[in-house]
Amino acid sequence: MATSKTIGAIIFLITLVASSIAAKNAKTKPLAPAILIFGDSSVDTGNNNYLADANFKANHIPYGVDLPGKAASGRFSNGKLYCDIVASKLHIKELVPPFLQPNLSDTEIITGVNFASAGSGFDDQTVILTNAIPVSHQPTMLKSYITRLKGIVGEKKAMEIINGAIVMVSAGTNDFILNYYDLRTRIEDYPKVSDYQNFVLENLEKFVKELYSLGCRKMSVGGLSPIGCLPIQISAKQSIGMSRRCIKSENKDAVLYNRKLQKLLPAIEASLPGSKILYANVYDPMMDMIKHPARYGFKETKTGCCGSGGGLSDTCDSQAKLCSNHSEYMFFDSIHPSLATYTHLAGSAYSTLSKLLDA
Repeated sequence: MATSKTIGAIIFLITLVASSIAAKNAKTKPLAPAILIFGDSSVDTGNNNYLADANFKANHIPYGVDLPGKAASGRFSNGKLYCDIVASKLHIKELVPPFLQPNLSDTEIITGVNFASAGSGFDDQTVILTNAIPVSHQPTMLKSYITRLKGIVGEKKAMEIINGAIVMVSAGTNDFILNYYDLRTRIEDYPKVSDYQNFVLENLEKFVKELYSLGCRKMSVGGLSPIGCLPIQISAKQSIGMSRRCIKSENKDAVLYNRKLQKLLPAIEASLPGSKILYANVYDPMMDMIKHPARYGFKETKTGCCGSGGGLSDTCDSQAKLCSNHSEYMFFDSIHPSLATYTHLAGSAYSTLSKLLDA
């Protein structure tokens, strides 16, 4: 017959196990029902893999070399993108799948997908050059997603998921690089960069309002990075024999655009009842990495790890030379950040997104 001490010990153990399980569940419980991603290659997790005519695809090694299984998933980096890392921090999922991926499971649909396309932009002119899915078309993909979601969980639950989903938007860099700085296809229409900025922001506003009309309420909209510090831009403007330096004028333009965006988003939010729309600052964190590389473990911030890392037509493919320590490079190729950089950016992005959780 059990003694009172034995019974007490058993009760204590049961309580301890129950508390442990409760603590584990509290840690792993999703902080939002789903995550939805829109934009360009900074957040494209593989949609371009399924576009036959897309000019930019990361479906080959060494892209993805630091992902589990060294899988080239379509992400333009050596590992996860910062939207993946944010999804993990939110306890939603480890990798956000592209919406165009065939045979997505019901679970993947319910917890959110990615609509971004490498080479995209807010200006439809951009995709004429890249054959990407324009940002303006990505809400059409969202409509298809919602239809499938309703078929899985019902209309009421589906809209609860969309209303509560964390929405990340990251685009704009391609618009300026392709249409204004390098190929200059928009210079005649917009002689002043400030006018082109206003045009891009008008398109951004239309896009955000369309997402709202479809049920999105909690949105984070990213500003421009220091465009003038991208290795490809340094190479484009670098004089022979000169040391590699950021293009100050392009960075100045990015700062002005970001200031306009920071003023625009609260105005959009005020016009959309029940919405919470925040500015995601990527410029300052990246500029701090460039100015203080040692703080982040970087030894190289002006060229990419893959290939020559800065060439105008340089490709990062299976034949390209790869640096030995990926985490020491801020950029993985001539345009896109490395996993190390995305990890730092995810920390900054999460601090912004956390403000959406209680909205």
